[in-house]
Amino acid sequence: QAQLVESGGGLVPAGGSLLLSCVAPRIIVQSSAMAWFRQAPGKDREFVAAISWAGVKYAESVQGRFIISKDNVQSTVYLQMNSLSVGDTAVYYCAGRDLSNLAEDPSAYNFWGQGTQVSVSS
Repeated sequence: QAQLVESGGGLVPAGGSLLLSCVAPRIIVQSSAMAWFRQAPGKDREFVAAISWAGVKYAESVQGRFIISKDNVQSTVYLQMNSLSVGDTAVYYCAGRDLSNLAEDPSAYNFWGQGTQVSVSS
């Protein structure tokens, strides 16, 4: 079942930007790790970025283009996506866990949103 709520997906031309938002339980946003994953048709769920009090981590494929951040007061995690390409097209999922280490394996996360579609046109 969906436990987090993502928003901000849509259709954007290549080279454009989108800002995704994820509202999550405050205790997770403040004290544990949250992450963004994405999944394209026929492909495995792929790690994008993670954040906790300890820092941030990015997949090499998005390094330098995407920025993950959070607002503890608003209990929201963001993913600013810049310089988008067709290869970024996927359903993007917000995820949380009870531990603070920045895991890249989706099985490490036990709180998930339903996903938001990001489509990049050429």
